[in-house]
Amino acid sequence: MKRAWQHFQQYKPLLKELVGRDLKVKYRRSFLGYVWSLLNPLLMMCVMTLVFSYMFRFDIPNYPLYLITGQTLWSFFNESTNMSMYSVLQNGALIKKVYIPKFIFPISRVLSSFVTMSFSLAAILIVMVFTKAPFCWTILLFPVPLFFLLLFAMGIGMVLSALSVYFRDITHLYGVLTLAWMYATPIFYPVSALPDKIMPIIKMNPMYSYITFFREIVLYGTVPDPVMWLRCALFSLVALVVGLTVFRKMQRNFILYI
Repeated sequence: MKRAWQHFQQYKPLLKELVGRDLKVKYRRSFLGYVWSLLNPLLMMCVMTLVFSYMFRFDIPNYPLYLITGQTLWSFFNESTNMSMYSVLQNGALIKKVYIPKFIFPISRVLSSFVTMSFSLAAILIVMVFTKAPFCWTILLFPVPLFFLLLFAMGIGMVLSALSVYFRDITHLYGVLTLAWMYATPIFYPVSALPDKIMPIIKMNPMYSYITFFREIVLYGTVPDPVMWLRCALFSLVALVVGLTVFRKMQRNFILYI
């Protein structure tokens, strides 16, 4: 962990360059450019609000804000981990030429997605204004769940990027896993719709904790209880440690497979 942090500090300029490159590639030849980071969550929210609040009759107060808060965090996690999964393979030519700490590549993809999500937070503010949601002081805590989620995504991203070098099937399996994971997370449906007997299982879902934490401070104006803080921190720490450990052990033979 200490060595990884030293490498992170040493190669910080390279990390910034990689993040900048990812952002430029993402919006290359796009007329609206970064504006899509704002429009995408708003347009998705409008479509999903129409489908789930009217057709399925989910009776949730301020459903547009409920939906966009969960959707924004999930979109970041889904995009960042999927991009991380291909990061080592796509930079194979560079890895063969010069020495670079290889974990820089999945981390740069997660950070570039995090920057994109930062623009999307403006969409949440717009929805709060249009739906006349109260602005409570607890909204100032919004960096906390986002930081926990960032660390969690980094850990998962490193595991996926390492596994995909050896097992290319993981790139296909992960799409199925994230689809199931999304439906197991209360993004567009209320937690009250779930049977009480499966709630202990749902609470083991890290994304449930991050999204619930974020909604409590933004939507409901309450401070999450200490158990929620501890759960979020624990998920993040475990994912990061496991990610670094798995990546370090598997990176030795990357050169033979990329």
